Amino acid sequence: MVLKFTKLKQNRIFQRVVDQIQAAILDGSLKPGNKLPSEMKLKSMFDTSRGSIREALRVLEQKGLIEIKVGANGGAIVKTVDTEKITESLELLIQSQKMSLDHLSEFREGVEGLVTALAAERATDGDRRSLKALLAEADNLFNKKGDVWHELVRLDTRLHMSIAEIARNPVYEAVLRMVHTNIHGYYERFSLKNINLLKENYQDLCDIVHAIETGQVNEARSRAQHHVRKFSRYMKIENQKHR
Repeated sequence: MVLKFTKLKQNRIFQRVVDQIQAAILDGSLKPGNKLPSEMKLKSMFDTSRGSIREALRVLEQKGLIEIKVGANGGAIVKTVDTEKITESLELLIQSQKMSLDHLSEFREGVEGLVTALAAERATDGDRRSLKALLAEADNLFNKKGDVWHELVRLDTRLHMSIAEIARNPVYEAVLRMVHTNIHGYYERFSLKNINLLKENYQDLCDIVHAIETGQVNEARSRAQHHVRKFSRYMKIENQKHR
């Protein structure tokens, strides 16, 4: 691995170090698992101070491009570029509940409608069997004694994420995973624990899965969007009751 970096002029040097190393990672010159040269070596390559190198490495780590490991075999290791940092930022917004129900509903209606349509178009026989197995699990839970609300909500998340995986777009999958992982706070807040609502949710999912199974792209999109709109409306009604 031969790296060629340009020596720098004074003025926010650390940012220029960041830019060059980032470019090397994104164009494949530096690959996941590669170790960057030592701080002293980078200092010489960039002809700058060790402090600027350390600041640049800190920024690259915050961006999720490298991981700093300590110890005898430590150093700055290049990471696989993924959506982790994006989803972390969105996750904080949802957890702080600075997104309104209307914001969340509008987002989910558009994205989940599209994702469900893609799933109907791209589902394999194995995908269809997996969705039917999840519905069977939900059906069994309704016949189980005791409080099964949390189990049903977890299963709801698994089913939605299975649909996202079937769409085979990692960006949609990553963002929807973050949304569904954190949306339970809204369910808790707006008290959607009525068993009849859970059964209605289950029936909606059955209809969505049927549209996916039969390859009805437009029907799958419509069913998913209707499902999001309806349950967002229920949550808004509960919210108004508690004001």
